[in-house]
Amino acid sequence: MKTILTAQIGRRQMLAGSVATAAAALLPARAFASPTDTRLLQIARRELDRVGSHVPSHDVVALADFSMPSAEPRFFILDMLTGDVKHFYVTHGRGSDPQHDGWLKAFSNTYGSNATSRGAYVTRNYYEGKHGLSVRLAGLDPDNCNAENRAIVMHGADYANPDRIRTMGKLGRSEGCFAFSYDSLFEVLGRLGPGRMIFADRFEGPLAG
Repeated sequence: MKTILTAQIGRRQMLAGSVATAAAALLPARAFASPTDTRLLQIARRELDRVGSHVPSHDVVALADFSMPSAEPRFFILDMLTGDVKHFYVTHGRGSDPQHDGWLKAFSNTYGSNATSRGAYVTRNYYEGKHGLSVRLAGLDPDNCNAENRAIVMHGADYANPDRIRTMGKLGRSEGCFAFSYDSLFEVLGRLGPGRMIFADRFEGPLAG
C-alpha cells in the first residue's frame, strides 16, 4: 500500500500544487485568523502528552480547529521535529451544521447524528472505499469513542473542493468524516499516514491546561 500511495502522490503532486496556488490567488482576503503556529504546537504537545501512549508515531500531528468556518483552511498538519505547519481545507458533518451556513454548531458522538466529534483520534489503515483511498480512525476520548463504529474516516470528496467557497462561500458537509478535496487528499494522507494523532476541537479562547 505504501508503494501505491507514493505513486499516487507523485502523479497528483503537480496538479495539487497548481490547484492550491490558483485557489489562493482567487479567494478573498482572509477574514478569520487561524491560530498561530506556536499555539498549534502547544496544543499538539499537550494532546500528545495526554494520549501519546495510544499513538505509535509522534513525528507528525494533525489538528482541526472547528471554531473556524469551512471557508478557511482549518486542518493543520504539524511536523513536530521542524515546527513546520501545513494548512488544508476540511469539512464538518451535516449534523453539526443543520443550517449549512459553514459554521460548526455542535459536536456529537451519537450514532446517526451525522455530526463531527471532538477529541483525539489515531489514524489506522488505508483502504479503498466508496470515496476511493481513505484512512480509518479510532477515537481516543469519550466524546469520539464511537468513531470506528460510526465509520468516521478521512476521505476525499467533490464537496470539499475549495472551488465551492468561491461559488457558495463554504464547503459542503460530510456525515461526520474529515473530508478533503481529492487534490489535497493525497498530500494529507502522505504526510499523516497510519499511527498518528488527529485532535479536533474548537481552539478559540485561552489555551487549556
